[in-house]
Amino acid sequence: MQLNNHQIQDINTLAAWLALDQMPQDGTLDIDLAILAGHAVLPNVEAVIAVAKKYQLPLLISGGTGHSTSLLVEMLAAHPLYRQIDSKGKSEAELLGDVARVFAALPDDLLLLETASRNCGENAAFSQKLLDEHSWQPQRVLLVQDPLMQRRTWETFRYQWRDRADAPEFISWPVFVPQVIMDAGMLRIIGAPPQGLWSMERFLSLLMGEIQRLRDDENGYGPRGKGFLGHVEVPEAVEAGWQRLKQLPGVQSRL
Repeated sequence: MQLNNHQIQDINTLAAWLALDQMPQDGTLDIDLAILAGHAVLPNVEAVIAVAKKYQLPLLISGGTGHSTSLLVEMLAAHPLYRQIDSKGKSEAELLGDVARVFAALPDDLLLLETASRNCGENAAFSQKLLDEHSWQPQRVLLVQDPLMQRRTWETFRYQWRDRADAPEFISWPVFVPQVIMDAGMLRIIGAPPQGLWSMERFLSLLMGEIQRLRDDENGYGPRGKGFLGHVEVPEAVEAGWQRLKQLPGVQSRL
């Protein structure tokens, strides 16, 4: 796909808004639990696992079998370190738990696996149920997902806990904010090493679809749609960029 500078700027505006980053800039990390929602962006997976290992934090990994499972299996099979992982019949949480053991030798007593969720709404609901079953009441939770799904995941977890007096503070961490550049006539994603990132087609499909899912209408996930999250105010610049990008050939088929 050939894009001009204005279209690339629109893509990057959307990506920067979706990749909600609340990680303290001073390097302090006052949290007592990390939650990794299953996905296939390996730099993010490795980053949250490394944080759990460094600070000896419990890590809840949430993910059954969903849209990203086959892609995660492909990413692991193509990785020189993770190709040894047996992926047959495993949920995303089980696969990522194996990554935690291989990558960081994270002990089992720091891992809590939720293996039934099929989407972001269930990630939040089933994680809450699992924490309740273990009588865990974390106060501050680091939340990590695919950067383009980060804002929706944060909104969904907060909505799931909205009526709980013991609701934790969820701190959204996309690990990196993906941006797109034109390099030698080809679109390229920057922000993290290329190993384990999206294809450009998947990146653009996810980018455009996420804005639609955050909308509060019959096609979105807000109260007037699927009901997974509360009303989300989409900034004017994001809405305008999304509307312009929708007009590009082939984009409508990705929504």
